[in-house]
Amino acid sequence: MNAVARRARAEWGPLYEAVRAPLVRRRWRAVPLTLGAVCLTSVTQVAQNRPWGYGPVQAVGAVRAEDPLWLALLRTPLSLFVPALDLPVWGALAQILLVFGIAELCLGWWRTLVIAYAATLAGTLYARVGIALGPGSPLGLPAADARIVDTGPSAAVVGLAVFLGWRYRAYATAGAVIVAMVVEVLLKDNLAGKEHLAAIAAVLVLCAVAETRGRPRGPGRPTRGTRGGTGARLRRGTRGGTASRLRHGARPATKPRSRRTDHASSGPDRVPQLRSSD
Repeated sequence: MNAVARRARAEWGPLYEAVRAPLVRRRWRAVPLTLGAVCLTSVTQVAQNRPWGYGPVQAVGAVRAEDPLWLALLRTPLSLFVPALDLPVWGALAQILLVFGIAELCLGWWRTLVIAYAATLAGTLYARVGIALGPGSPLGLPAADARIVDTGPSAAVVGLAVFLGWRYRAYATAGAVIVAMVVEVLLKDNLAGKEHLAAIAAVLVLCAVAETRGRPRGPGRPTRGTRGGTGARLRRGTRGGTASRLRHGARPATKPRSRRTDHASSGPDRVPQLRSSD
């Protein structure tokens, strides 16, 4: 049991510490994007299941490969929060609450949104490429997939999970997510599965770019050039300190002592004695 605990601590310990600190300090105020995404997904789910709401939701959030590219790009941001009609909505809400919440606590809301959008956009663009390649190619798709409504947060969730696994050294978790998506494609070769792989490929490119730029990963890795750190003090030196005096060749400042002081300080205190003439 101790070995399992050590493995779990090594795998998820940095991620746990990164999540715990802002959550304890700010509670639910630390995840405004996640809460907003959950509310928006719930609203779109209710609306698209009503006669008055299905058309507007499809008009602003439904993406198809047969649509013009400019229209698909406009609809892609909202398509993250439009649950698929053939899947239970609680699954989408659970994915957003868990993965988006962890990502927002660790990365901040705007990085979370950028990565989620990049993963979703990669899937959207892949659908067009796959249909152009045709079913005869290993990466191709049948022409009928061009009419499939492509919505939901699954591609964004997969991309965020892989990015978090890389950033916080949870490599086994990230690898398990990738293997699960590959198995999904092997068992059920459909548009959603291949879009997940496209999202993973896009996020791995982001990880490679961040790695080449040398960004620190995880909470335990020190940053370079920390203000006020030991290295900065050694480089700059302290004002009036030892390094500054040695550099300019100045002698240590000492208070001069006068002869009167030396005479007075040597031996016990002396009081002038008056000698009588007796």
